[in-house]
Amino acid sequence: MRISKASLITPGANGLYGTAAVALSLFVFAYSSRFGQISILLYYGLWLPLVLVDYKKVLGNYGKFLWIFAFAVFASLSMFWSAAPSVTLRSGIQYLSQIVCALIAMRVIDVRTLSRGMMAGVAIVLVYSLLFGIYHYDPLDGTYSFVGAFASKNQLGFYASLGIYFAFAAIFILGERALWRAAAAVTGAISAYSLFASQSATSILTTAAILGLCLSMRAITALRPTSRKGLFLGIVAFGGVAVFALISSGAFDLVLGAFGKDSTLTGRTYLWQQGLDAAKAAPIFGIGYQAYWVQGFAEAERLWEEFYITARSGFHFHNTYIETAVETGLIGLVLLSLVLLAAVVGQLKRVLSANRDPEAMVLFGVAVLLLIRSFVEIDILNPYHVGSFLMYFTAGKLTVASTRPGTTWIWPGEEGQPAYGRRRSTA
Repeated sequence: MRISKASLITPGANGLYGTAAVALSLFVFAYSSRFGQISILLYYGLWLPLVLVDYKKVLGNYGKFLWIFAFAVFASLSMFWSAAPSVTLRSGIQYLSQIVCALIAMRVIDVRTLSRGMMAGVAIVLVYSLLFGIYHYDPLDGTYSFVGAFASKNQLGFYASLGIYFAFAAIFILGERALWRAAAAVTGAISAYSLFASQSATSILTTAAILGLCLSMRAITALRPTSRKGLFLGIVAFGGVAVFALISSGAFDLVLGAFGKDSTLTGRTYLWQQGLDAAKAAPIFGIGYQAYWVQGFAEAERLWEEFYITARSGFHFHNTYIETAVETGLIGLVLLSLVLLAAVVGQLKRVLSANRDPEAMVLFGVAVLLLIRSFVEIDILNPYHVGSFLMYFTAGKLTVASTRPGTTWIWPGEEGQPAYGRRRSTA
């Protein structure tokens, strides 16, 4: 049987393949440590062979993506001064290949297919965790929490957060109907249960924040583009004052207390200080990408022992910027931060300026979710991680959007139209 190129690489026409590819990618991201190298090969097999179908369309002009590759290239080059050069070289190549796969996915699938694949993938990941997961005792706060098939409740919580967000986006932004609306409801329910089972304060609070933001942005986009920016700035100013007032009144400690946390964030403030001290050793170039948490290195061994990490792996400073500064110095910190900020600001600009663009709305929510979590996790810093995949997918879409001809997207319910994706000319 002959398979047409359109069914593989044309956004919107390859929904079945794209949905399956995203879903399987998520399963690999979640459990590659369990299933080993064969799962990584499956991930590459989903995206890289598409280059053979039509390399010009699948790859595009990589000259436009140099700013996206800058951090990964610098991280790979850090092998020349790395404290663990073999680790840095291997990890750098893996991170570069992760970006290539994310950019291929960005060019061949649209946001509806991404949303469906994310929902399917999260549902599979969470069901697997619910069936084969375990509870983990945390010696720092003396509590048991459900970690699923992960090593950390925060990772289980992250996937649950993504499931809730994309279920919300599918119904309220993309206007899914019938089967996919039902799938969104099921995914949302599974994700909500998993989120509260994980007891991850980080994931619960960020999920609530991102849903509140999306509802606010949905209201803002009901206005004309000329009126949106002023209202957005007003909401940001009011929100900043409200947050400052809540922190000053002690509400922050009350929220932490509700999750069994204290002002040290279960030792994270101490860990951050240790990271800042480590960054001073090589402030400009860092000690090498992923060259700090290496078995046999004195400081890593000390922190593993202090935080009861018997596996002596899978640990980090719980802050993207500190972790990046330690490994790649100020240069790497700037390069990575620019990609994340460009994703947030670029998609925000599209939301505020474009004529109702659901793609921008969905990807803006993704970018903000990653930004919020970047202060307490390192989702965008590692290869084979859903966070880095989504960040580079979101950043890459900015370059594609800048060359797209002007179109107006009809949102669910607008002028009697049932769903996202129908275009009308703006000429």
